[in-house]
Amino acid sequence: MAIGVGLNAAFVAVEVAAGLWSSSLALLADAGHNAGDIVGLLLAWGAAWLARRPPSVRYTWGLRRATIYAALVNALLLLAACIVIVWEAAGRLRTPTAVGGFAVITVATIGVVINTLTALLFVRGHGDANVRGAFLHMAADAAVSAGVVVAGVVIMTTGITWIDPVVSIVIAALIVGGTWGLLRESVDLALDAVPRGIDPDAVRESLGGLSGVVAVHDLHIWGASTSETSLTAHLTVAADVDRDALLAAAHDLVGGRFRVSHATIQIEGTGCRGGCEPGSDSGGCAPGPTARPPRTPGP
Repeated sequence: MAIGVGLNAAFVAVEVAAGLWSSSLALLADAGHNAGDIVGLLLAWGAAWLARRPPSVRYTWGLRRATIYAALVNALLLLAACIVIVWEAAGRLRTPTAVGGFAVITVATIGVVINTLTALLFVRGHGDANVRGAFLHMAADAAVSAGVVVAGVVIMTTGITWIDPVVSIVIAALIVGGTWGLLRESVDLALDAVPRGIDPDAVRESLGGLSGVVAVHDLHIWGASTSETSLTAHLTVAADVDRDALLAAAHDLVGGRFRVSHATIQIEGTGCRGGCEPGSDSGGCAPGPTARPPRTPGP
């Protein structure tokens, strides 16, 4: 990420200078977007570093959820930038300003190259929502810069200056479109919703289909980070079941098929103690094997 931050920081400085010199709102809008991307990259970078820190007595889960909050803050910052861009563009539409088309074309062309190179740095990390978001933003930036090149060509050939704020509004629309999904996903993860790509009904059905399982209850699935999933469940089983073998099979199932990185599974007999009815959500059943040690999360 350090390379991506460095490339974009240098390009933002060039865009701001060229935008002020040429009076191009499209360049300034793209510079603002790229500045937001730098903040986003720094947030993702810092969150990834925090997520790798080991658990402690105080933070028994570690700081993995930092990646979720970084994604949420990143999405909110991008949406705020869109509001500013549209506001400025509306003013330019009411009061058109002369724009230097050649400067716009030159700087935006550099942007296409830099943003494409930066996007390629994140291709391999598409499994992490944080990294995937960075890749999508960089790829969108490359497309947006290409749009700014088109605006510069139109200005040079036709003299139509209102195309500059129009392109700015299109840029804002693209940012909103690319950010909305990230915002929804990060809010869901912050609220402990089931991560996208996992069907809780399929998980319940698969666990219930294991030999000897009578019922599945207290099933909870949530994102421990933007790339890790946690699960807890109670399995009610028949009396003659090999509980250790079943527990191992259940862990292999949720870890392999559903990519759950940390699972806590409790095995219960059909004759519950403490007034708990099999299949209820109240807990308190006869104790059984619960969970193997959590898998060590990948990098």
